[in-house]
Amino acid sequence: MARIEYPECGRIVNTHGCHGGVKAESWCDTPAVLAALPAVYLKTATGMTPHRVRHASVFRDRFVFLELDGVERMEEAEALRGQILFAKRDDLHLPEDAVLVAELTGMPVIDADTHETIGTLREVIHPGATDIYVVDTPRGEAMIPAVPAFVRSVSAERGVEITPIEGLLP
Repeated sequence: MARIEYPECGRIVNTHGCHGGVKAESWCDTPAVLAALPAVYLKTATGMTPHRVRHASVFRDRFVFLELDGVERMEEAEALRGQILFAKRDDLHLPEDAVLVAELTGMPVIDADTHETIGTLREVIHPGATDIYVVDTPRGEAMIPAVPAFVRSVSAERGVEITPIEGLLP
């Protein structure tokens, strides 16, 4: 599994104020995670460009207002609308064995009891209260709720171990 060094953490959705602030939709576990980052990164043709966060505040438990180094005017902020924000993985202070949702794609899905490979995780969808793992199996597509009743463990080394019940797999 490839470890993502710059995971996506949000998207700039609008400007904020008249001095270059931006409003960002947070894709982190909570907006407070995005607001606590020392810097965010924007992807450019030459790689990741850091922007130190001068000030951040959470708005409505989903958005974060950010003031970034190098973005001083409303026109500069407007030019960033729609840009994806990235975080440096080390800035997220994750446990060493943490696996990000974006890193799950392509992992093997294994029966935790029989150790049989069931298929490959193709996609993680977010339809509502819980994520759904979309798994390609030899017999077709399976959709597995990402809850402890079905997902026993997730490991970069082993993959996704599940406890299937009757009717869960095609």
